[in-house]
Amino acid sequence: MSAGLLLINKPNDWTSHDVVGRVRKIANTRRVGHAGTLDPMATGLLILGVNSATKLLTFLVGEDKTYEATIRLGADTITDDRESEFISVAEPEAVRGLTRTQIEAAIQSLTGYILQVPSSVSAIKVDGQRSYAAVRKGEEVKLAARPVTVSRFELTSEPRIVTESGNTFLDFEAVIDCSSGTYIRALARDLGRALGVGGHLTALHRTRIGGYTVVDAHQLGSLTAENLTLMPSAQAARAQFPVRPLSTQDTIDLRHGKRLKLSADERQAHAEGSLVAAIAEPENLIAMLTRSGSDFKSVVVFAEGEK
Repeated sequence: MSAGLLLINKPNDWTSHDVVGRVRKIANTRRVGHAGTLDPMATGLLILGVNSATKLLTFLVGEDKTYEATIRLGADTITDDRESEFISVAEPEAVRGLTRTQIEAAIQSLTGYILQVPSSVSAIKVDGQRSYAAVRKGEEVKLAARPVTVSRFELTSEPRIVTESGNTFLDFEAVIDCSSGTYIRALARDLGRALGVGGHLTALHRTRIGGYTVVDAHQLGSLTAENLTLMPSAQAARAQFPVRPLSTQDTIDLRHGKRLKLSADERQAHAEGSLVAAIAEPENLIAMLTRSGSDFKSVVVFAEGEK
């Protein structure tokens, strides 16, 4: 089995681990990992690495992302999404009185560089255990705020009144571009609090991770060993990172742990610490490099024969 990336459009009610398990069986290899977990409720783009391409995942986890979300105003929940019971429910009059202008004004305070308190049911570790595990045990969890960047948070539908089980809510769709580590559930929660009515997430679809989009993803339900096609590691790296073409001698030097000198143009083009894919002909990803002073040094070198 060759190596490469596999883009999957994760279906609803599947965990990211479930998807990895399914692909391991289809690809007949244990060497499968993913870059960026999606909750079972969420759908959309999940990037998997197969065989040696799992080494690429480390460099993709931190890429920015795009989500399409449905946000419900009018109630807070334990998990900040529709998967748990209400903590509080707003009065119908308060919900009905909200306007699009008010919502968009509140969104402005959640856009740009912000400090965000993650959802208490996140996978962040607190005293050695996952936050979500502590919450499920009934323990109170307080997570520290952390910096994230929300570069776009826009309504894509008109807010609409929804009545369910005698409660009144206001639903709308939004598109969000954000840095890695941003919790969309927490954005819904904080928007609801800013408006004084509570809020949570009812649907989430990830459409982009870095340079990869869900448009190019496979449907998990139709994936078989016969139609499984991987994006070769070199092609996958080109889609996300600048490329340093390698000579035969460059390849030999990298495999022996040596650094490569930057040209004058490369010193202009690449900032300190930036990542570059080192690719030799014909389309063979040799290493991932980072700039260190006047050199490129390897972060990871792929073993000879790995594609």
